Amino acid sequence: MSLPLDNDGFLRRECPHCVDQFKWHHGPANAEAEQQPSPTTYYCPLCGQPAGPDSWWTREQIDYAGGLMAPVAARMVEQELKATLKQARSKYVKVDLRGSVDTPETPSPLIEPDDMVIVASPCHSYEPVKVPDDTSGPYHCLVCGQAFAV
Repeated sequence: MSLPLDNDGFLRRECPHCVDQFKWHHGPANAEAEQQPSPTTYYCPLCGQPAGPDSWWTREQIDYAGGLMAPVAARMVEQELKATLKQARSKYVKVDLRGSVDTPETPSPLIEPDDMVIVASPCHSYEPVKVPDDTSGPYHCLVCGQAFAV
């Protein structure tokens, strides 16, 4: 599954604590970032709370992933049901399967607008984030959680 990036290469994220959205850069933002180890914990740039790398999905991203999986799961269930019923046939039992399992439609791709403003912490400037235009900080470093002002 691929998720859309904005034109600056940022991916929308959602804090599991404050539920506010921001963006972090997808992939190394520069040469210095390429040489850094991947953090085991990230910090929300808006509230400063930590969470693991897989904790930052937006509700829309989770719904989209579920929507992509639903047609695949429906096809798997239908195939398994047909195979099971085919095995159950005998001279004493007649099984006639008509129709098919309704397969949900695949969702439309997500679209990522070019919103928010880029800020970089002084301590880990190689990991810039985008924050909503209407926020004023203080912000927190994505890597270490240190508060900073812009």
